Amino acid sequence: MNEKGLPTACHPGATIAAGGLTPSHRRTALAALCAAAWLAATSCDTIPAYRARTIGGEQFTSESLKGSVVLVQFWTTWCPYCRQDQPALDAIERQYYSRGLMVLAVNVGEPREKVTAYLRRSPRHCRVVASEDTNLAAVLGTGGFPNYVLIGRDGRIAGRQDGAGGEESLRQLLAKAGIPGSP
Repeated sequence: MNEKGLPTACHPGATIAAGGLTPSHRRTALAALCAAAWLAATSCDTIPAYRARTIGGEQFTSESLKGSVVLVQFWTTWCPYCRQDQPALDAIERQYYSRGLMVLAVNVGEPREKVTAYLRRSPRHCRVVASEDTNLAAVLGTGGFPNYVLIGRDGRIAGRQDGAGGEESLRQLLAKAGIPGSP
């Protein structure tokens, strides 16, 4: 909820309760919930090893991104708040990429074909990853959408943001990882 009491995130509970997920996607959702519970139950903010392959075929791992700041956005094609934050996220990546920022937009629970079709209608500048091509949702956990996790250069969680907040909110999140030029 924002300061006006309006929602800023979509929650997948209704989709899951209505049986809208395939068994494979239910397993992914369950793994994400387990990871979220594990992260909440521990004080350790070191992230386990992760991997991601973008829709375009680029491969990333926790090892290959060491030394970079990684902003992970968990999103879905059906979430209006995710669409609302898309331009801000793309603008931030354009501005801070040369300063070591990598943005990975991880779609959660939807087939790669659906994500690809969505991207034809609504192109994104940042790197997009389908949930079947990564373990980031399981490693970092996610609840509602959009959900942001900021990984610092040291590979530890530097900050989180639940829900949309626009460009200013994302800049404040980046400041937690010491991205120069953010507030």
